[in-house]
Amino acid sequence: MPDSVSRRGISQYVSHAAEEIERTVKNGFCEDAEMTFEEYARRWLDRQVKYAPGTLASYRRMLQKVYPLIGEIQLGRLRPMALENMLVELRKRESHGKPVQEATVQKYLTVVSAVLSDAKRNEIIAKNPARMIDLPDTEKREQFIPTEEQAEQLIVALLDEEWVYKAYYILAIYTGCRRGELCALKWDDFRFFGRRAVLTVSRSRSVIAGGGVQEGRTKKGRNRTIAIEEDTTSFLLTYYCIKRKGEEQSHAEHSPYLFRNEESKPVHPDTFTKHLRQSYRENDFPDSFHLHTLRHLFITTLLHHGVDKQTVVELVGHADTSFLERTYCHPQMDLKNQAADVMGETLFRTA
Repeated sequence: MPDSVSRRGISQYVSHAAEEIERTVKNGFCEDAEMTFEEYARRWLDRQVKYAPGTLASYRRMLQKVYPLIGEIQLGRLRPMALENMLVELRKRESHGKPVQEATVQKYLTVVSAVLSDAKRNEIIAKNPARMIDLPDTEKREQFIPTEEQAEQLIVALLDEEWVYKAYYILAIYTGCRRGELCALKWDDFRFFGRRAVLTVSRSRSVIAGGGVQEGRTKKGRNRTIAIEEDTTSFLLTYYCIKRKGEEQSHAEHSPYLFRNEESKPVHPDTFTKHLRQSYRENDFPDSFHLHTLRHLFITTLLHHGVDKQTVVELVGHADTSFLERTYCHPQMDLKNQAADVMGETLFRTA
């Protein structure tokens, strides 16, 4: 027992030491406020099972960059000022020769905050210092959404693609699934009810830097169901019949995956990204369009036709409506023009 412990404090010291021993025996280690941020964060990463491999890999990369800045600070001594200094240092860095955007800097803080929230939940710290920082507003990224005319042209162009690409992109438009979620789809994920189907999304195939393609949970680690209307269901069943016929003719083993190569293995996610980029160029679509644009199209179409935000959130797998409100709840230019016409007609009529 340390000499600094007074006679009155002996009982409290012994009680605290007993608790530490019990945690160490039970868990193999003792987590308390004296543990450094880096040590706790590494153990936090090891405990995470709900995130997709790509999401975890991203968290791991970001934490590696903040360890030199706050990693040696004990959890109980980590204050908002230390995190503010961390942000200052991150803002000085460059990416591809350009200053790091504020939105990117704040993503680092979000991951740090997730670690500290876990420490608070486990009653290791009383407050999460990351939530006490007053952050500047970030520049909103403009989402490039096809107009209705462009969307119709895009769908017509996609119908001329090979079946594996055509099916992939059509499902991307009509389900709003992410790239990796589409690549992980299996026939068993669909349930058919007459002319309609219900899709359960539970997996994702992600490209991990240095680790190839890995399959795991969805980005948020949650399953979700998506209703599919009659025309898309009919299209899907036609695709299934074509793939089965091809397997029988080539005497290939039946693959449970919707999108697989000649070896009956899932197609690499980058294949669909590169192919669609080429298709955009051939059909003179804007350079701002990419594969995720199909997901944007799904979300904005539903919002602009009156589908409530909570339903849209559940369909696309967002955690809540806040990201949806910040990113997608903006009228397209044609709707802005309609608003201008209303004002003009009203004012001129009364003048």
